Formats: sequence, C-alpha cells, structure tokens
Amino acid sequence: MADQEQADIRLSLARLRQEHEDYDAAINAMIATGCEALRIQRMKKKKLALKDRITALEDQIIPDIIA
Repeated sequence: MADQEQADIRLSLARLRQEHEDYDAAINAMIATGCEALRIQRMKKKKLALKDRITALEDQIIPDIIA
C-alpha cells in the first residue's frame, strides 16, 4: 500500500473515531435528558455502523499475519 493511501486511510480513521465519540456523547446526553427510546436506538445504530466502518479501515491498514 502506498504511503499516501495509508495516510488518507489514517486520516479517515481519525475522523470516524471522533464522530464515534461525538455520537457516544450525544447518546449519553439524550439518556440523561430522558429522550425517547426510539431516537436513542437510532443513534446507537448509527454509532454501530461507524464502528463497523472503523474496523474495516483498520483491517486495510493492519496486514493479516498468519501464525
């Protein structure tokens, strides 16, 4: 993998991780204020989708090592 491509992936990872943290904070705030459960559940689904994208990008950077 080219250095520029890896740098782009790392930048995307950093953005996604920040967005994931933002969702976490938003969900906690929604729970604290007593927001409706359906909205909280939707936010949790979006957060989980972000986690899946983060994992996929991490898999691109970290090579598979067969022991």
